[in-house]
Amino acid sequence: MNKNLFNGKLVFAVVLILAAAFTRLIPHYPNFTAVGAIALFGGTYLPNKKLAFIVPFAAMILTDLIIGFHPTMWAVYLSFGLIVMIGMQISKNKKITNIIIGALSASVLFFVITNFAQWITDPFYAKTGAGLAFCYTMAIPFFSATVLGDMFYVAVLFGAFELANAKILIPQKVKI
Repeated sequence: MNKNLFNGKLVFAVVLILAAAFTRLIPHYPNFTAVGAIALFGGTYLPNKKLAFIVPFAAMILTDLIIGFHPTMWAVYLSFGLIVMIGMQISKNKKITNIIIGALSASVLFFVITNFAQWITDPFYAKTGAGLAFCYTMAIPFFSATVLGDMFYVAVLFGAFELANAKILIPQKVKI
């Protein structure tokens, strides 16, 4: 068994992901959730590549069992997996600018993929270029909430982890 699997940093990262997933279950403004931040954080901080996908996806599946399923779930999970991969790239160079760019990229990726899926599946939208443009136009108000939610929750998750890492999880030298 990998003894690093149960270290304090990993446990804390998993707890943060599960707590963030809970935000999907409480009342919130549409699309102002921790979904993108969970994926980005998992990809950045979970040391095992399998865990980087499993933990965030498990958190999503558990909350989806309560919230319910919809026809474009595949697009949500596809974008979620790609956002985990963005987080894996950030893990190689954790700088604030990379995290901000990653969070904004996650928001755009989620918007493009999920609204394309909405256009494909929703008979309301004409299956033309104009119909696709209309679908994206109708989704703009949700995009701003996605960006704000991703930025807020990325700041909370990454900030909490780094603060805990600096203050709690890494033993400090004691001065006598």
